[in-house]
Amino acid sequence: MTANLLDFDLEELAVFCERLGEKRFRATQLFRWIHQKGASQFDEMSDLAKSLREKLETSACIQALGVVSQHISADGTIKWLFDVGNGDVVEAVFIPETDRGTLCISSQAGCAVGCRFCSTGHQGFSRNLTAGEIIAQLWFAEHFLRRHLGVSDRVISNVVMMGMGEPLQNYAALVQSLRVMLSDHAYGLSRRRVTVSTSGVVPMIDRLGQDCPVALAVSLHAPNDALRDNLVPLNRKYPIAELLQACKRYLAFAPRDFITFEYCMLDGVNDSPQHAVELVKLVRQDVGAGAWCKFNLIPFNPFPASGLVRSSQSAVMAFARILSDSGIVTTIRKTRGDDIDAACGQLAGDVKDRTDVHNRMSRQRNVILKPTFKIVPIKHEDGVNE
Repeated sequence: MTANLLDFDLEELAVFCERLGEKRFRATQLFRWIHQKGASQFDEMSDLAKSLREKLETSACIQALGVVSQHISADGTIKWLFDVGNGDVVEAVFIPETDRGTLCISSQAGCAVGCRFCSTGHQGFSRNLTAGEIIAQLWFAEHFLRRHLGVSDRVISNVVMMGMGEPLQNYAALVQSLRVMLSDHAYGLSRRRVTVSTSGVVPMIDRLGQDCPVALAVSLHAPNDALRDNLVPLNRKYPIAELLQACKRYLAFAPRDFITFEYCMLDGVNDSPQHAVELVKLVRQDVGAGAWCKFNLIPFNPFPASGLVRSSQSAVMAFARILSDSGIVTTIRKTRGDDIDAACGQLAGDVKDRTDVHNRMSRQRNVILKPTFKIVPIKHEDGVNE
């Protein structure tokens, strides 16, 4: 059986090379060709012995995901729909900024959590992605953008596991793919610039802190269990008190000294001043002025099945002011890509109506990208340039 080398982390690739009768260091060469240079054919790998390339031709491949569609927002955001087989598709979104390029990646086809405000959850759950399918989204996006920008520098500086699915419910594949992202022989991303977002799978938060700590974002969305039970069904299994304790334990291992709480602003549901005051009391318990966390307020992106409405700008600003005045760092997320259904909570919300991949591919846009952003060196908070 032909092995897809995108499925392997560096150690697994070394074992694969040994099975071919090669030295382990060949894995590092291969890894660099695949992930740093974007090679998809073995004959491109000029510093590998011809005998090794011949072995690879018969025993391995570099198999990317099929691109079903590509959409470019007026604000420069790019959304790709990838075919993962058997009628399943997943989406990834690239968000350009002047000082960074962020890729939002999916970890599952669909989602089993079923948050009320998330259109992805309304489509239901199909399956977990493999580590190779997770990495293939980054591999494609990075090297596609380099080609069309005409640059050799890295374009994607940040990765957020905030696409389709609950990452911590696909834990083994998640951790394996994170290790590839962080490897200096692959994408060389900083732990501070890779974020896993979770709706609150408490045991896996603890495991992630031990196995591969990266930045952590938690979808909170409510200040009390009664409301969160309704918005985030997983709360019935892992209530807020347990979730907050897991977050505080994670801080001992996290590359940042805070946890980000994501809070989707829903008109008349969770956006009142009383809710903000309740949040302040919740996160200040036993830890001082809430400096251990920050809040990211997210404007709701409406879809018909939700029955929910976006909070007014004035309500969002008043909510943010209460948190900020209490000493809690608070940001309001800028909505990006909502004209192409690429904004938070919108990913693949209509997948059930578009799983005829053949028909989708016949309508695929073949667009030559000219994104309106520049490549700049990324400086970490510790002062180290990337």
